[in-house]
This record gives sequence, structure tokens and C-alpha cells, in this order.
Amino acid sequence: MNQPLAYIHPSAKIAKNVVVDPFTTIHNNVIIGEGTWIGSNVTIMEGARIGKNCNIFPGAVISAPPQDLKYNGEETTVEIGDFTTIRECVTINKGTTDRMKTVIGSNCLIMAYCHIAHDCFVGNNVIFSNNSTLAGHVTIGENVVLAGLVAVHQFVSIGQHAFVTGGSLVRKDVPPFVKAAREPLSYVGINSVGLRRRGFDTDKIREIQNIYRILYQRNYNNTQAVQILEAEMEATNERDEILQFIRDSQRGIMKGYFSNN
Repeated sequence: MNQPLAYIHPSAKIAKNVVVDPFTTIHNNVIIGEGTWIGSNVTIMEGARIGKNCNIFPGAVISAPPQDLKYNGEETTVEIGDFTTIRECVTINKGTTDRMKTVIGSNCLIMAYCHIAHDCFVGNNVIFSNNSTLAGHVTIGENVVLAGLVAVHQFVSIGQHAFVTGGSLVRKDVPPFVKAAREPLSYVGINSVGLRRRGFDTDKIREIQNIYRILYQRNYNNTQAVQILEAEMEATNERDEILQFIRDSQRGIMKGYFSNN
């Protein structure tokens, strides 16, 4: 059901049961899946690919050109999964030649005034609280929670099931399953509350705690800790996920609180 006061480009591909409220503008080369609601005063620009049953609140701007001086008008996209909610005045920029797209997963909640820059990859089931900001080329794993006013440096990675406290400046990579807090941002424990909510049992949580004790609380450097984990800890999906994250880190992982102090 489209309001006559909304503008939809004739070539945009909008499913029949999408609702578009007044004063919204949808440009050419846009695809929107069935069941999605687009509120008033939303701007959806070329290259947007929005899934099914999403909710996009007033003032959001989706798929604007990247705020990157190297961008030269190449045809790139923003891809948003199903059942994702984008609240008021969120801005999501499309990709550049680095990744050619910006991706937001399914079942995400992006709260008001968040900004997601070009070439960011964001997994499923994430929550970004108000005014959180991702610079370009950031990678966010599944089930990550960013509290309000978090600012993430370009090219940073945050592993799955991590929690970053409000007002944090994220300059280094944040490994999976952890809580990150303080300034400079530091390991302050594992995200045990979030893990329990997502079905991790006590034994699995204890295993993850033991891994991070070796990484952060035994005065080993990262190379030593990785060697010990490989030699002494049973191979599990969680152990291997953590080790692979550390190996893949380009910016280096954040330090422990006591290491920083």
C-alpha cells in the first residue's frame, strides 16, 4: 500500500504488500522484499537491497553514496536481511571498490541515529544501541551488542557474541564471546549473560572462560597463549573460532584491563 505523497521510481522493485508512508523517496535500482514497512521521510537510494518483513523508521537514509573521497561513482550496494529494524535517522552508506557492498544481516536492531559506513559487514541478530557508529570496512560477527555511543575505528573486527559497553572507542579487534569496557578498551570478562541467553550451557561457558584466562590473565603474549591453547585445550568450535580470530586480526586484539593499567 503506497501513499500518493511518496515518490517511488518506476523501475524500483517493490513487493506488492510493502507499505510506504508519505513523504518517503525510493530511487531507481532498489529492491524491497514483501512485508516490509517504510515510514515517513525515509530516503532509499540506488543500490539498496532490503529483505522481507523489515521496519524502517522515519528519517533513515539507506544506500547513500559513501563518505569516502576515493569513491568514484562505481555501482555498489547496501544489502539488508529479513526481519531487521532500522530506527529513526539511521544512515547506512553503500560500498566502494573494496568490498562493493555494505551488508546488514537478518533479525538486527539498529537503534536511532546509528551510522554504518561503507563496506561494513554486519552479521545476524546484532543490536546497535543509539548513536553507535561504524567507520568504513568494519566487520561485526553475529549476536554482537554495541551499547550506546560506541565508535568503531575503520577496519576493526568484532567477534561473534561480544558485548561492547556504552561510550567505548574501539581501536583494536574485539575477540568473540567477550565483554569489552574501560578506556583504553580492554577485556573485562566473557559475555556470560549473553551466552546464557543464547543457550550456552555452564560447561561451555567455563571452557570459554578458561581460554580467555590463558589469553588475558596469565601474562603470556598472544603468540605464547595461542601455542598453549593449541597444545593443551581440547579442539572445539569455540576454541577454534577464537584462535582463528586472533590469527586473522590485522589491527591486533585489544589488551586485558590489567595489561593496560
